[in-house]
Amino acid sequence: MINVLVTGKDGQLGQCFKSIAFAHPNINFIFKSSSELDITNESQVNEVFKTFERLDYCINCAAYTAVDKAEEEIALSDKVNYLGSKNLAIACRTFGVVLVQISTDFVFNGESTQPYTERNTTNPLGVYGQSKLKGEKAIEDVLAAHFIIRTSWLYSEFGNNFLKTMLRLGKERSELSVVSDQIGSPTYAIDLAKVVIEFIESRNTSYGIYHYSNEGVISWYDFAKEIFKLSDNNLNLNKIETKDYPTAAVRPKYSVLSKSKIKNELGVIIPNWKSSLNNAIINLKKMET
Repeated sequence: MINVLVTGKDGQLGQCFKSIAFAHPNINFIFKSSSELDITNESQVNEVFKTFERLDYCINCAAYTAVDKAEEEIALSDKVNYLGSKNLAIACRTFGVVLVQISTDFVFNGESTQPYTERNTTNPLGVYGQSKLKGEKAIEDVLAAHFIIRTSWLYSEFGNNFLKTMLRLGKERSELSVVSDQIGSPTYAIDLAKVVIEFIESRNTSYGIYHYSNEGVISWYDFAKEIFKLSDNNLNLNKIETKDYPTAAVRPKYSVLSKSKIKNELGVIIPNWKSSLNNAIINLKKMET
């Protein structure tokens, strides 16, 4: 039996792991909410780790993800994404645990025209990306046995995300405008969770940074258009540019991640974004009935 601690169980990704845990009987998942395990509290982190006779992996799903609010809540973003990650890395080193950290495309500035590889230079545009990058570096400095998986445009039937926002707005409005000049790849969080579990079940020891998203390159407008198509909503959808929709945090214009490394390492076939989006909408409909 593989013992796996999952932080942030009530967040989007934490709930995704909970939803597929039953399909992996060889893994003993131990889920902890932020109230049960505050990763920013070093002593609490150590106390929780001490309670286990043997812990093999820790998947850190706890994160500060409010990209725009982070521009004002700099200290809080840093506390969770940097200090919390560092605390987990130190505890993992002390107790001989492999850490799986989820990071983001926001560590890049979006000025590339080619998919970002794990070797490309990082240069975050805002506080959120900076805090996540600091978390990455803290883990690399402290712990050799780690997987850092950068992802992009994360959505699912759980938590707050673009898919659920679009579905809600689609019920409230007859017309909507979405930016068409930010390019990337959506990631179904269930697919991401499955890849993390593949690392664990295969007992992979090729530690380091990996990129993962669904296949396909689109704009937020394209994403919204497909959401409304699959949900049979005929609202009037308009294209706008980023300059027409100002936000507190600057978004990368291009955040496509190269998945070559993770595909070569695990031999996984990554689903196309359209098929995964369809699965997510089907699952949402099942949850509503």
